[in-house]
Amino acid sequence: MKWINSLFFKLVAVSACALLPAAVVHADNDSVSILFAGDVVLDGTPGKMIAEGKDPFHAFASLFKTTDIRVVNLECVVATTGDAADKNFTFRAHPRTLAVLKQHVDAVSIANNHSGDFGRAAFQEMLGLLDQQQLLRFGGGSNLREAHTPLIIEKKGLRIALLGYNEFMPRSFEAEAQAAGVAWSEDEQVIADIRQARQHYHADLVIPFMHWGWENDKVSVPRQRQLARKMIDAGADAVIGGHPHVIQDVEHYQGKPIIYSLGNFVMDELDNEPQTRGWVLRLQLDKKGVLAWNTRLAKIDDNGVPHPVPTASTACWKREGADAGKIGSCSNAID
Repeated sequence: MKWINSLFFKLVAVSACALLPAAVVHADNDSVSILFAGDVVLDGTPGKMIAEGKDPFHAFASLFKTTDIRVVNLECVVATTGDAADKNFTFRAHPRTLAVLKQHVDAVSIANNHSGDFGRAAFQEMLGLLDQQQLLRFGGGSNLREAHTPLIIEKKGLRIALLGYNEFMPRSFEAEAQAAGVAWSEDEQVIADIRQARQHYHADLVIPFMHWGWENDKVSVPRQRQLARKMIDAGADAVIGGHPHVIQDVEHYQGKPIIYSLGNFVMDELDNEPQTRGWVLRLQLDKKGVLAWNTRLAKIDDNGVPHPVPTASTACWKREGADAGKIGSCSNAID
């Protein structure tokens, strides 16, 4: 196995690497753009803002609007029922928040360690509420089989499979044969799901969205790197991650991108300054895989609301051209 590129990006001014244009992900009409943002918690202050008629996503609305497919990790249960689990933090958002989320997002991963904060009945209620809003979901379901079924999104003739997995405790949130819950990350099952997405669901591209790693670690741990390689060897075209609440390193393996952690996006429970920074990732896809990708920096204020940082330069890459294969830095201008 060969590393094609590995580099950790600090959120500072442009380094010695070549500056690639922000338009790197603007491709022909046959390609499809897909956006991933990190952890979204819609209770607390963001939930109160929505109740007051405000929109915590407004600063990134133009970027979301110009992307074909928009995906976030929904790091809370959305429900009115249930009792809080015995843990340090429990998040439950009001159902009214979903109408605002729907304005900006097409699909949510529910494979995380907070989807089950208020029990299986609340989780099951959330599934119904998401379906009512026609918000697509993956990484969880009414039973084990549904939790491991890929979400297939077809755009411009391109079939994209999204899979979601949690591997941060408590495992009691895992779906069971006849009980609602999240998809747990077991290597053999993850590999089987990726292969099935291609063989049974005829996906052109497969992208797992992982909930993994350790909170506040700015560099991925061996477990993340080993599993990421296994997923790509099994047929994944990119691996996207979250949960550490901070941005982590980026690399390419077998020519395919691994974004280990996007950090936070909408969240007001922040413990330190690195947790106030997150990446919004946009991939440009064609039938060969990832054509290009770039990131934009989100700075989260005291209310848990993200704002673009136009002066920042963050990681980007393109498959073809003079800088092919090099991870560089791109402007954060919203276009």
